[in-house]
Amino acid sequence: MKEITPQELEAKLAAGEQVSIIDVREAEEVAAGKIPQAVNIPLSLLEFRTQDIDKSKTHYMVCRSGGRSGKASMFLAAQGFDVINMVGGMLEWEGNVK
Repeated sequence: MKEITPQELEAKLAAGEQVSIIDVREAEEVAAGKIPQAVNIPLSLLEFRTQDIDKSKTHYMVCRSGGRSGKASMFLAAQGFDVINMVGGMLEWEGNVK
């Protein structure tokens, strides 16, 4: 599984790169703050929402600590998606949140 640190992802955003971020936390967790560019697709709904994910893009997967996003990354990679897991999750994110 490909991985990226929160600092590396933040650097991509700061450089103005257009990246697809999928936050797989539950809605109540996201309500406490998420990366502004992130789209929330809870892990529990991911298998039902794959049609909403563009297979032509690389997607950065995010959760609270990196565990659920790791599971999501493995699931999506098996479906043919290009995914990168953000290790450490939002617990280690120091960038902007909304």
